[in-house]
Amino acid sequence: MSSAAITILAFLLFTFLYILFNLVSHTITHKKPPGPPTLPIIGNLHILGKLPHRTLQSLSKKYGPIMSLQLGQVPAIIISSSKAAESFLKTHDIVFASRPKIQGSELMSYGSKGLAFSAYGGYWRSIRKLCTMELLSASKVEMFGPIRKEELCVLVKSLEKAGLVGEVVNVSEALGNLIEDIVYKMILGRSKCEQFELKRLVKKGMTLIGSFNLADYVPWLGAFDLQVCMY
Repeated sequence: MSSAAITILAFLLFTFLYILFNLVSHTITHKKPPGPPTLPIIGNLHILGKLPHRTLQSLSKKYGPIMSLQLGQVPAIIISSSKAAESFLKTHDIVFASRPKIQGSELMSYGSKGLAFSAYGGYWRSIRKLCTMELLSASKVEMFGPIRKEELCVLVKSLEKAGLVGEVVNVSEALGNLIEDIVYKMILGRSKCEQFELKRLVKKGMTLIGSFNLADYVPWLGAFDLQVCMY
């Protein structure tokens, strides 16, 4: 039997087991806020459309300021009023402090061990303290002062030179390059090089983290890597 046939059979088996599990679990009542009806496997993903924020705003008019959605296998509570948001983000903020685990952060952040993606708790407080002491303390900021001054002087001279010849300068791009040069010297102790393009890597990482990934909502599909297969 070919690998493609085995993959299809495994997918159908998982689908059948998932539907069976849903049928059994629905016999147990769960107290949830009101929300639209769901479909097997994908839940409410099909109703979000290309403009999810408008869809959610429209649904909130029908189901109220606190409603529930099923994004694949991930249950979600949607808040659309300032009073309810204050309860979630201020009164009970610690309960909702952790970010949801996604496949991108698991792969790119050593199992979500980075400061941005680790769960709130003792480990997160430890790495935040380490980051503050080693990178953001007054002594560390002062230590990197000469680097910032040197790179800023280079930028000012380049702007002055461009002004003398009447050259148009993209200030946003110039400031971006300034920050990139400072980061290179702070982290690597040298100017940027072609072998290691920090800005390109950061942009690519942000794009990958922010892209829709089916496995984040239906985790058991991650083993099949369907989106890579489609491309």
